[in-house]
Amino acid sequence: MRKVTLVMVGALIGASAAVVATQSPLLTSTSAIAASAETYRQLTLFGDVFEKIRSDYVEKPDESKVVEAAISGMLSSLDPHSSYMDAKSYRDMQVQTRGEFGGLGIEVTMEDGLIKVVSPIDDTPAARAGILANDVITTIDGEQVQGLTLNQAVDKMRGPVKTDVKLKVIRSGQKDPLDVTLTRDVIRIKAVRFREEDDVGYLRVSQFNEQTFENLKDGIEKIAAAIPQDKLKGYVIDLRNNPGGLLDQAILVSDAFLDRGEIVSTRGRNADETQRFNAKLGDLAKGKPVVVLVNGGSASASEIVAGALQDHKRATVLGTRSFGKGSVQTIIPLGSNGALRLTTARYYTPSGRSIQARGIDPDIEVVPNVPDELKGRDENKGEAGLRGHLKNSDDERGASSAYVPTDPTKDDQLIAAFDLLRGKANPALQSKKADASGAQKDNAAPAKN
Repeated sequence: MRKVTLVMVGALIGASAAVVATQSPLLTSTSAIAASAETYRQLTLFGDVFEKIRSDYVEKPDESKVVEAAISGMLSSLDPHSSYMDAKSYRDMQVQTRGEFGGLGIEVTMEDGLIKVVSPIDDTPAARAGILANDVITTIDGEQVQGLTLNQAVDKMRGPVKTDVKLKVIRSGQKDPLDVTLTRDVIRIKAVRFREEDDVGYLRVSQFNEQTFENLKDGIEKIAAAIPQDKLKGYVIDLRNNPGGLLDQAILVSDAFLDRGEIVSTRGRNADETQRFNAKLGDLAKGKPVVVLVNGGSASASEIVAGALQDHKRATVLGTRSFGKGSVQTIIPLGSNGALRLTTARYYTPSGRSIQARGIDPDIEVVPNVPDELKGRDENKGEAGLRGHLKNSDDERGASSAYVPTDPTKDDQLIAAFDLLRGKANPALQSKKADASGAQKDNAAPAKN
């Protein structure tokens, strides 16, 4: 009798286990259906609100603008870099990535409803007028910026060439706002400017547009032709205050100095979305030492280049910590309705580092000598300081100084880069000893070539 009881209990336990096992997928399915139902309930709510606006708002609304504002709000709630572009903004973006557009020459972002300057673009009305990184624009031609989207504000700063635009600018450390009048011009972005500095080649990369790699290649070729190879000590690649741009150009610029190995990987939500980009044979610099300059205004594509060359020990990264934008935005056209700029992946350096909200730490930190009147205003909070930014599982860190003096003779970071390539003593180089290939050394002098 006892044996029968035990057998019956065993059968009951087994049956219970079977019931649990068969119910588990049902629970998952039920949960998914519930989540889907909630989503559709929210969409119905949106439709109800939209209908109320159409029928009861005090004035007849522009329905297309209401819908666009709703889309913009939805995207801006994701992260600071996802946004909606109407048809005109999309056309403007396409023009800008080609390297020529009409405007003031200023890179901006939205922060707390106001327009914050990331950096002025070299040799443009904004740069000539003295606009600085971290300046906050509060009004454009007398209209308050608060309440405008980033795209709307940018659109107001653009206009016919030779016309004026008046900006009111708040600058940290100054009590009264500044009134600045700028004359719009055709902004022709020469992505790379270069010059020979006796026995060193200097390449200033201001942004990553469709022209960047070809400009860089042209600069390297002309420097190599002007300086005999036995005299050429190496190259300084200046990425300071470069806000980034096209991913493919960052890959090409990195590849220009590498013969092999991974440059960057991008990883989306799903594992099968991972992409890896590798260098091809051929170093345009022919193995000459390289120093990469970065600071708190170096973001995105700039950080891809700095991270790749640093991880492969192909270059010494010098300056201050970079901005920390480690995400990739994909432009998704919507036919005649513009496009989405949607964050679709994070990128990682060859060693697997995510610099999202952390930045690239230089091999040699050289803090610029900031004039007294600008001290405290040269600091850039970086990606970690942007509201709604993608979180990093590693410790997040703010960026750093974004100050670059206009006079090269007072540019401590640039001077330190030249001295490193030339093997000259410089107290700034003692913080961390490295040669210009990126390899750690017992002294600060680069390998001779």
